[in-house]
Amino acid sequence: MSAQKVLDLIKEKGIEWVDFRFTDIGGKSHHLSIPACEVEAETFELGVAFDGSSIAGFRGIEESDMVMMPDTDSAFVDPFTAHPTLVILCDIFTPDGERYERDPRSIAVKAEQYLQTTGVGTAAYFAPESEFFIFDDVRYESGMNKSFFEVDSEEGAWNTGRKEEGGNLGFKVGVKGGYFPVAPVDTQQDIRSEMCRLMQEAGLRIERHHHEVATAGQGEINFRFSTLTKTADNLQKYKYIIHNVARQYGKVATFMPKPLFGDNGSGMHVHQSIWNNDIPLFYEKGAYANLSEIALFYIGGILHHAPALIALTNPSTNSFKRLVPGYEAPVNLVFSKGNRSAAIRIPIAAVNAKGSRIEFRTPDSTANPYLSFAAMLMAGLDGIKNKIDPRKLGYGPVDKNIYELADSEKAEIRSVPGSLDEALDALAADHSFLTEGGVFTEDFINNFIELKRAEAKAVSIRIHPHEYSLYFGC
Repeated sequence: MSAQKVLDLIKEKGIEWVDFRFTDIGGKSHHLSIPACEVEAETFELGVAFDGSSIAGFRGIEESDMVMMPDTDSAFVDPFTAHPTLVILCDIFTPDGERYERDPRSIAVKAEQYLQTTGVGTAAYFAPESEFFIFDDVRYESGMNKSFFEVDSEEGAWNTGRKEEGGNLGFKVGVKGGYFPVAPVDTQQDIRSEMCRLMQEAGLRIERHHHEVATAGQGEINFRFSTLTKTADNLQKYKYIIHNVARQYGKVATFMPKPLFGDNGSGMHVHQSIWNNDIPLFYEKGAYANLSEIALFYIGGILHHAPALIALTNPSTNSFKRLVPGYEAPVNLVFSKGNRSAAIRIPIAAVNAKGSRIEFRTPDSTANPYLSFAAMLMAGLDGIKNKIDPRKLGYGPVDKNIYELADSEKAEIRSVPGSLDEALDALAADHSFLTEGGVFTEDFINNFIELKRAEAKAVSIRIHPHEYSLYFGC
């Protein structure tokens, strides 16, 4: 969409405000609104200035001036504002016109450009399955003398005896019982449908929605794949719409990987493939799971670099509360066709050459989509470049339920890091695959590690409530 078409759209829709947005290193969106009457063609040429020193991990106060450069193709009408508002996503540039090396969206763009220079293919396609919970109430506090969290849901398995409903209506979702019964057990059909309606208006192609496995309002909405940066843009829209529709219904949505103890967490399984113009490169009929050699090398790259990669795809301390065996958590660094206990699953049901893809199941939605998708692509391309064959390195295929293997067999299977600190150690030791073509820089990686180390330390030095259960009476 040209700048002129955006200006025409502003007039056509009676837009009063234009909201310019960008994404920080942690994956949160930030915005600045300008009266529509002040937005001109020059706005799209010169960009919108802002103070980068106020954004965590960006710039110091002595070099704070930065510029948001609007991507006109990303424009959509905000469905939540009382005053008609057009949202436009932006890349971050320095005042001298260079892409800012710590801007996540610019890193995603550079990853796509790097793919084209390799000669492997022309486009990488991504499709995340980002799971979430919708709660009725959330309370938490972390202080000197108090630390707790409490969430509640009308669907919660713990509420079979609750009186506050004015007569308990029953039909609660049991632990691991949410996949996927009809109403009245599933109470959130309409709220998910409303989310989907607004996503479609914002430009996403919706494929399906349903209740997920866990009790207490776990859900999933799937939108159609697209190219790397476009899919990351769509995921930011997706999360924005889910958070705000939940708020409109008097509820609260979270993408936290493990908000409940003892039930399934929320992952972000990421489907991905590479094409060369209109030719899918991951398909070879008759091979294992109909996978081509290029696809196998791509898998090899992801599994080989997985410990480092997980620092970007699962970048929170809470991520590693989900990555434990027994909750459909893909902790095993192997690949398999149709096997959901493997880190990489090859979908084989209702798949043809165009639908041939791999599914990396380890990530979660605390990941910044621009960074995590770019990192996955770079790991996969490194696998192709260096012909990393996962079959020769002990990464599978494994077509059994891994959790039921004998201990001797399990011992042969490598697992994901056990903590954020372990993943950050792996990233510090193994990141040259990310810096190929200048996609990620050493500065960015060092800065990212420093930011995440601080988060890990903040959690590790605080007193956990369960420690009182274990040790208070010592």
